Amino acid sequence: MDRKKKNIIELTNCSLSQYKEMEKLPIVMLADNVRSMYNVGAMLRTADAFLIREVVLAGISGCPPHPEITKTALGAEESVDWRHVNDAFEEVRRMQSEGWKVCVLEQTHNSIALQDFRPIDGERYLLVVGNEVKGVDQRIVDVADIVLEIPQSGVKHSLNVSVSAGIALWQIVSGMI
Repeated sequence: MDRKKKNIIELTNCSLSQYKEMEKLPIVMLADNVRSMYNVGAMLRTADAFLIREVVLAGISGCPPHPEITKTALGAEESVDWRHVNDAFEEVRRMQSEGWKVCVLEQTHNSIALQDFRPIDGERYLLVVGNEVKGVDQRIVDVADIVLEIPQSGVKHSLNVSVSAGIALWQIVSGMI
């Protein structure tokens, strides 16, 4: 069994221009007031890995170019389509009116355990992740089509927002491919 680590040439999937031309999955991730530039960069990098259509950075969420975003994004700020909006709630309502299913990643009563969620073929999903302290704006939680929760068993009651986003994206993408 060959377990030799791959080199950079073996790890290179495509060029930036090839990536831009690839068909993306019908998933948009919205960062609702994510304050850490490192988290923003990590989410962009994860979006690149999973061929996410777009990342929407809302409110106080930082935007490229920024050294802390660049440090964790490792170039994904160039490959992933992203944009900034001032008001996350307004953007969620707009996208919902265009037929996007709003999935909020949050701990609520009557949420769906992430592992039990199965995307429906043909649907487009907006995954909303929230502020590192306050979570997703309650107004967005109230209008969401689906509230997803990552079950946790430890002493801590939450995960880092970029880690949570990566776990949720993996689950959603796995159900689509």
